[in-house]
Amino acid sequence: MSCTKLVEKASLKKQHAGFSDNLKPEDLHPYLVFHYGIPSGSILLAYDSIQQILAISTKDGQIKLFGKDGSQALLESSETIPSKFLLFIENQGILLNVNVKNHIEVWDLDRKFLSAIHHFEREIISFAAIRTGPYMYIGDSGGDVSVLRLHQDQCRIELMKYRIPFSASHGKINEVGSDIAAKVILPQPTAETKRVLIMYSDGVITLWSIEESKVICTNSSGTTLQSMYQEAKKVTSACWACPDGTKVAVGYSNGDIFLWNIPCPSESKPEQNFQATPIYKLNLGYKADKIPIAKLKWADADGKSSRLYVLGCSDSHSANLLQVVLLNEQTETRTIKLGLHLSESLIDMEITTSSIGQDKHRRDSLILLGRSNNVFTYDDSSIERYLVQCQTKSSSPSLPKGETIKLPYGDSTITVTKFITSTPCTPFSSDEEFNMVEKYGLPLFPFEKRLVKDGSNSNSTAFVPFSKAANLFITGHSSGAVNFWDASRPLLLLLASITQQSDNDTSVSGVPLTALFFSYESHILVSGDQSGTVRIYTLKSEAFAPQTSFLSFQGSTKKGSNHVVRKIKSVKVSGSVLSINATENLKHLAVGSDKGYVSLIDAEGPNILYQKHFASELCTGIISMHFETCSFHGFEKNVIIVATKDSSISALDKDTGNSLSSAVVRPNKPSTALFTRILDGNDISLNSDNSVQKQTCLLLCSEKAVYVYSLSHLVQGVKKVVHKKKFTSSCYWASTFGSPDIGLILLFSSGKIEIRSLPELSLVKESSIRLLTSSTFRPSDIIVSSSNDGELIIVNADKELLFVSTLLHNEAYRLLETVSQVVNKDLIGDQGLIYSPSTKEKKKGIFSSVMKDNKSIKSRNGLEVENELSVEELSAIFSAVNFPIDCETSEKSTRNEDDVDLDIDDIDIEDPKEKRGVGYSAMAGLNRLNISNKFQAIKGKIKNAKVKNDKVPVTDEPHEEKTGAVDQIKKKYGYSTSGESGVANTAKAKLSENLKKLQGINMKTTEMQDTARSFSSMAKEVLRYAEKEKGT
Repeated sequence: MSCTKLVEKASLKKQHAGFSDNLKPEDLHPYLVFHYGIPSGSILLAYDSIQQILAISTKDGQIKLFGKDGSQALLESSETIPSKFLLFIENQGILLNVNVKNHIEVWDLDRKFLSAIHHFEREIISFAAIRTGPYMYIGDSGGDVSVLRLHQDQCRIELMKYRIPFSASHGKINEVGSDIAAKVILPQPTAETKRVLIMYSDGVITLWSIEESKVICTNSSGTTLQSMYQEAKKVTSACWACPDGTKVAVGYSNGDIFLWNIPCPSESKPEQNFQATPIYKLNLGYKADKIPIAKLKWADADGKSSRLYVLGCSDSHSANLLQVVLLNEQTETRTIKLGLHLSESLIDMEITTSSIGQDKHRRDSLILLGRSNNVFTYDDSSIERYLVQCQTKSSSPSLPKGETIKLPYGDSTITVTKFITSTPCTPFSSDEEFNMVEKYGLPLFPFEKRLVKDGSNSNSTAFVPFSKAANLFITGHSSGAVNFWDASRPLLLLLASITQQSDNDTSVSGVPLTALFFSYESHILVSGDQSGTVRIYTLKSEAFAPQTSFLSFQGSTKKGSNHVVRKIKSVKVSGSVLSINATENLKHLAVGSDKGYVSLIDAEGPNILYQKHFASELCTGIISMHFETCSFHGFEKNVIIVATKDSSISALDKDTGNSLSSAVVRPNKPSTALFTRILDGNDISLNSDNSVQKQTCLLLCSEKAVYVYSLSHLVQGVKKVVHKKKFTSSCYWASTFGSPDIGLILLFSSGKIEIRSLPELSLVKESSIRLLTSSTFRPSDIIVSSSNDGELIIVNADKELLFVSTLLHNEAYRLLETVSQVVNKDLIGDQGLIYSPSTKEKKKGIFSSVMKDNKSIKSRNGLEVENELSVEELSAIFSAVNFPIDCETSEKSTRNEDDVDLDIDDIDIEDPKEKRGVGYSAMAGLNRLNISNKFQAIKGKIKNAKVKNDKVPVTDEPHEEKTGAVDQIKKKYGYSTSGESGVANTAKAKLSENLKKLQGINMKTTEMQDTARSFSSMAKEVLRYAEKEKGT
C-alpha cells in the first residue's frame, strides 16, 4: 500500500461524518457547495451601483452574483431557460429576472431565495423599474405598457389597474398583425414618479405624464419622423444621455444613432404639448456594415468628458462592434471616438464602481461579456483620459488596455490538479481566518484589488504554513509552475509557488505540466511535463511545522516563492508524462508516457532502471500503474499493474520489467480508459458454492462501462470479470472515495452524477448538477480532482471553479456563509433611493441649445430633482383605472364629431337623471362602439382614426343653463319649471324624442343586417378559395 493511502486513511479517521461499511442513499447527496468564477453560458449583465453587486445570468436559468470583498453566490431558477432581462432594485437586495417564457422572478439576495414568480400573459419586450418605489413597467409586443407592484413582504407581484394603452401613447391604432412594440421604457431621472419615456419599435417617442395620464411630449406629429424613416429601420436600444432626462440616445436596426431632445413641461404652461426633435446623428460606421445597435450606455462626467458606449449586434466578429464616443459641447463640430477591438463579438456590457484603498478612491470599470463566455474589463478612467487627450491634442494618448477575466490561481492555465482533504492541521480562529481572506484573498476582477496604507497591493502571497490548511489543493500549470493552495474555504489562499527547474535555476520551464504525485507525510512532490521531464521535489519540513517556528523560517528566507523547496532532482523519459505512482517507501517511481512507455525510476539517483514499451493499435498512452504484491504460481511476487488508454491491462515483474504473461486482458469492445484502482480485500463470491472470500481486485472504468477484475487471474493473463456495468451515456471522469474504497463517483457528459457501491457496482445515488449539464460545459475543457472524503474540485478552463460534495455534510469548507453573502445589509436603508445627480452639465453647443427653454425643474443648473410623488400617492394613482380595460385600440376607432352613433341605452324610458359631467375622461367616448365599424374593420376597410386626447369630452346630454335651486329640484322630479307649459307638454316632448331615437336605431339595424350579409358572403368566398388551394 502506498504512502498516499496511509495519509488518506488517517484523514478519514478524522472526518466528522465518517463512512459506514456500506453506502446508503440517505448518506449521499451530490451537490454544488460553491461556485467560483464566470459561469458557463453567460448571456446578460446587471449591476447594483450602491451595493456594488454584479450579476451574470446564463442560458440555463442560473444567475451568478459578485459582491464586495470577493463574495460570490450562485442562484438557480426552477426552469432551465435563458433570461431576457436582468434588473436590480437598487440597494434593496432584490434582483428581477425575466425569462423567455415571460415569467418574472423576484430573487431575495440576502437569503438567496426565489421569493416570487409572476406569469405575464403577453410577450415582454421592455422592462424597467422605478428606483423610488416598488413599481415596474412592462412594455409588450402589442405596444401597451403595464405597471406591476412588488409586495416584498408578501412575496408577490401585483398587476396594477393603471396602464398606458398603445392608442393613447403612440397616437394611432395598433392594427391586427402589426409589430409595433413598446421597445424601450425609461423613467425620467429627475422625475421618476411623474414621467416615463416610451420608445416604440417604429420610432415613435413619447413622454408620458403619470399623474395626468396623457402624452406631454412626442415626435410622432409633423414631418420629422417621416423624414427620418425614408428607409426601413426600427428602434433597437436607447439610454438617457444627460443627468436630467432631456436628451436620449436612440439606436436603430440599420446602425443609425440619433440624439433626441426631450423637452419637459413648463410650470407656467403645464397644458402645452412639446415636440421631441432629433439634435444630432452619430456616424460611427455601424450603418455602413448594417450592424444593428444592440445596447447604448451613457457615463456622466461633469459634462466635459461624458461618454456614450455603443455596442453593435453581430454574429460575426467585427472590429467596430464596441465604440466609445465623447459627448460634450464640442461633439457637434468633431466626433471623438474610440473603438475597442476584442478577440470576439460581444453580447452585453456594464459599468461597475468600486472603492479602492483607505480613502475609498472610486474606480469605474467597463465590463464586457463575449459571445464565447469570455469576460473582458477596462479601466474606465483610462478610456476617459484617452478621449479627452484626443480632443485637446495635448499629447499622444496611449490606448486603454483591457484584461480577460481568468481564474486568479496562477499566471498561466491550470493543466493538472491534486486534492487532499482532512490533513493534520491547527486551523485559524474565525477572526484570524476572515482577516487572512480579506488581506490575501486573490481577486477575480482587477477592480477588486485592495491597497493597504503604504499603497502596496494587499493581495499578495500569504505564505501560510501548510499546517494551517485543512484542505490542500495543488495545481500544475502550462508555464511549468506548481502552486499549493489552502482550500479550507472556497476562496483559495496561496501557500507556496514552485517554479524551480533545478537547484540553480529558479525560472519556470514554460513546458506544461501533465502529471503530479504528492506525499503529504514525506513532503515529496513529483511532477511530469509535456517534454517528458520528471522532477522530484523534497520540501522543507519547516513549511509543515507549527506557525511559530515557520514565521522565523519565513523571515530568514530570500528565495521568494520557492521558499519551501529543499532539494530538486530531475530525469527525462520518452514521451509526455501521463501518470506517476510510487512504492510505499517512495524509493521507486513508475512513470507512464503518451508513447506507451513505462519507466521505473530510482528516486535516490534519480536514474531510470528500465523502460517497457506497450504497443497498441488504438492508443498507446499509459493512464495508470499500481505496485502490488501478488501470488504468482505459488510465489509472492512484486508486480506493476499497467493500464493503457485502450483499456488493456498487463502485469510486469517489478524487478525485471518483464511481462508476466503474453496475454493482455481487455474488454470485448475496447473504449477509452479513464481510471483504475486496486480494491484491497473486498468480499467477493468466487467459488462454485458461492462462498465468500477476501479477494483483491482491479477496478477499471472506461467511457462505456466499468469492470471489476480478479487481480490474481489478471496477473496470469486470465480475464475474470467479477462485476460489470455498462453505461447508457458517455462517462468522462471517475474516482473512488473512502478507505477502504467503498464508493465510485462517475461523471457523465449528460451532466448526470452516479455513485455506485464497491465492488458490486450497484447504483446507490443518481443526481445532477446544473452547471455540468450546460451545453457550453465541455468535458474536454475540465480538470477534475477528488479527495478520499468524496469532495471534488472541478476546474473549467480559466473561467470557473466548482466545489462539489457527494456527502450530506458540508463541513469540508469554512466561511461558506461569509463568502456567499453578497448583500451588505448595513447599506440598506442608509442610502436613499431617490435619484440625485451629483454632476452639472454646461449649456453649450448642441446640448445647451435644447435646454434653454426648459425651466420646469426647480434648479436646472444644479439638476435638482422635482418634488417626487410619495409611495402612497403613487399607489393611489396606479391602483385606479385610468383607461377602461375593454378599450382595446385594435378593435376601436374614435367617434366622429359630426356623426353621433345611437345606442338603445340613449332612450329614456324613465324620468331624466343626472348624467356624467364634463370632467369625465376624453377616452370615455371610446367605450361605445359603432357595430358597423366593427364589421368594416373585419373586412379590412376601416380607416384608422387618430385618437384625439385634447378634444372636449363627449357628454351624454346638452349643456344646461344655470337655473334657480327651486327649478333644479322641480326638473329632477319631473315637474314643470318656469318657461314650461306643464306636465302634458313634458310628456309629449319626451315621447317625441324617444320615437326619433327608435327610428334611428331601426335604420342602424337595417345597416347592420346588410353589413352582416356582406361579411357572410365574403367569408364563404374565402372558404371556397381555401378549399380550392387545398385541393391543388
